[in-house]
Amino acid sequence: MKVTLGRGAAVAGTAAAALLASPSPASAHEKWFVDEPGSYPTDWAFALRPVAFGLILAVVLVTIVWRYVALRYLPTPELRPLRFIGRIVPYVPRLLAIHLGVSLLAAAVTGHFLTHDLKVEDLAGGSALLLAEGALGIWFITGIRLRPAALGLAVIGPLALLLTGPVGLLSAMDLLGVAVFLAFVPPSDDTFGRVEPDAVTLRRALLGLRLGAGGALITLAFAEKLANPALARETLHLFPQLDVFALVGIHLSPDTFVAVAGATELLFGLLVISGALPQVAVLVAGIPFNATLLLFGSTELLGHLPVYGIFLTLLAYGSHERTAALVRWLPPVRTRLLRRPALAS
Repeated sequence: MKVTLGRGAAVAGTAAAALLASPSPASAHEKWFVDEPGSYPTDWAFALRPVAFGLILAVVLVTIVWRYVALRYLPTPELRPLRFIGRIVPYVPRLLAIHLGVSLLAAAVTGHFLTHDLKVEDLAGGSALLLAEGALGIWFITGIRLRPAALGLAVIGPLALLLTGPVGLLSAMDLLGVAVFLAFVPPSDDTFGRVEPDAVTLRRALLGLRLGAGGALITLAFAEKLANPALARETLHLFPQLDVFALVGIHLSPDTFVAVAGATELLFGLLVISGALPQVAVLVAGIPFNATLLLFGSTELLGHLPVYGIFLTLLAYGSHERTAALVRWLPPVRTRLLRRPALAS
């Protein structure tokens, strides 16, 4: 009975997630493709409108149910036919480092620091930052003794991004998550960087990776959509192809579409942090992330390389029998009850 329920829940969960994920340009970074993105004002009132706020509450509820069902009823890994992907687990840190290194090097060459919406002329000492970024990119690509490189990125990234404000810092949390993971689990000096960390180290590394990636997605959901609808409307005006609802004959108002897109990106971020059903979550999230490549081309590809590396990491560890449970690990919440000591009689 439990097996039947688990299979049915897996199918239902996959279908529901695909339905939520498909009608949205959730992976597109509006600030990469809109002129003067800083000129669009923040509008938190939009997130409090009935449609947007209702979608936000629904997304939170879906995440809670998603994790509950995964922990109670579904097997681990949840998609057994994909267990073969788990064979690359020992080499994942090396592959993740290559994704990060190529992205950093490409950003440095094109004059951007960490993200494609942050140009060096907006920062003091921009040339030095580009030089350091390019050097770190090459270092990550080589895969040699990467823990110092990861720690260096974790330091210079936040320091530089703080100059642009907290939103710029939080939107690049995915890079910080990768740096934290590689600081915990750097590739070894063995062939192809093969490494097999202990369970405690790996679960902490995966938690840091999930918090970084999920935090970036949540930030972008609000900074570029739910709390900045003007920026999202302009993006939709410039790229009407993003409205996939119109392709199937469903015509939504721009504000409704923005709310759906923001809620979808928020859902992706929460699901990544939850760590539950990582195979399903990655496969579903990969749909919009790959679909927008047809529209935005190399800028989208190079900018999202770290995200693709994160998805590969979660999919690989989530597909291995010994590591799948570690992907969804969250620190236990401990409450300390303060009791008044008994009075002596």
